[in-house]
Amino acid sequence: MVLGFVFMMVVAVAAVHVYLWHRLVRSTTRRGRLRWVLTWVLAGLGVLVVVTFAGTRLGVGHWLAWPGYLWLAVMFYLLVFLVVLEVPRAVAWALIRRGGNRADAGARVPETVPAGAPVPGSAPDAAPVVESGSDAVPAGGSAQATDMSRRLFLGRATVAVAGVGALGTVGYGVSSALGDPVIEPVKVTLPHLDSRLSGLRFAVVSDIHLGPLTGRGHTERIVRMINSLRPDVVAIVGDLVDGTVAELGPLARPLRDLESRYGAFFVTGNHEYYTSKGPAEWIEELDHLGVRSLRNERVEIRHQGGVLDLAGVNDINGATMDDGPDFAKALGGRDTSRSTVLLAHQPVQVTEAARHGVDLQLSGHTHGGQIAPFNLVVPLQQPVVSGLATVDGVQVYVTRGAGFWGPPVRVGAPPEITLLELRS
Repeated sequence: MVLGFVFMMVVAVAAVHVYLWHRLVRSTTRRGRLRWVLTWVLAGLGVLVVVTFAGTRLGVGHWLAWPGYLWLAVMFYLLVFLVVLEVPRAVAWALIRRGGNRADAGARVPETVPAGAPVPGSAPDAAPVVESGSDAVPAGGSAQATDMSRRLFLGRATVAVAGVGALGTVGYGVSSALGDPVIEPVKVTLPHLDSRLSGLRFAVVSDIHLGPLTGRGHTERIVRMINSLRPDVVAIVGDLVDGTVAELGPLARPLRDLESRYGAFFVTGNHEYYTSKGPAEWIEELDHLGVRSLRNERVEIRHQGGVLDLAGVNDINGATMDDGPDFAKALGGRDTSRSTVLLAHQPVQVTEAARHGVDLQLSGHTHGGQIAPFNLVVPLQQPVVSGLATVDGVQVYVTRGAGFWGPPVRVGAPPEITLLELRS
């Protein structure tokens, strides 16, 4: 599976860079040293993307993360803008050719020319030939040279528009990803909730993604913002880290300062299973930091005389390490007269949760798409992209996450910390 993923990634990156070469290099330059240099620069950037992906997964070459992931974001939006501009570009070229043909027709030579007189607009018989673009064309203002000049002008204009659009979008996305998460206040009514539990408040955060592009300040800010909400319960629903305790332990230590009335709870996400040592060492580390992991289990939250079941299941990817979700273990044998809130990293897990009578599921994983228009692709895999929805009779709230994965860019999906209040 890993080799298959790597192969598909290399093929995709290569295909995108071949397209970018046609639009960024071939369509904007003539044959020569400049085209040669730009070709190798673009090829090097393609290799950088692959090396960055491989290095971050293997825990090496972290210094490549910033340039590699930033180019990945720019590459993606160059692709988007250039593809969108293909139709206007084709229309503009047709209009330019039509205008050029009319101008050429107006400059045609008269039918009768004095003997021996030069034909206006004609080139001498021995006119030199120069290389232009991909074709050899006569020098001296020939129709082919004029045509090539028009192509270069249109190619450069298209690239200028796409470049400004891509760089502007990525710049905005970086400021959004590295800025303060948005506090999203949400009120959820549970029909069978004990009225004494009405007003119970959860601070929900997911996808913090401590890794090579984040520092301790990223965690400190999240902890500070959660504490300012004065929640009753803190729920961390997966994808906390992108590395081992040895690599990222210091970045997670501010979590010991989390403040809540009934405690902080954590469930694994898919990225906890991507580390070389698996999630076990992080479960132990979080326990030392005062964050309890719910590993296919549940606890009782007692509030003002009422009782709520808070359950958590492992992520689906845990099945690869014989550590997958076990809904029967987490939810079986409980008092069904109580309302149950389930922490599950992926929204798609709601299908199984519905079979066990869960009232509300809190999830993350999607990042809200993180980089538009990926929000349009998420529904192919997950039933909810972000926000509150009802699936199979169960309410699901999907937070966009407080961090980022891959490029430090968020477009159309700002980072989020959710203050969720239960209502009866």
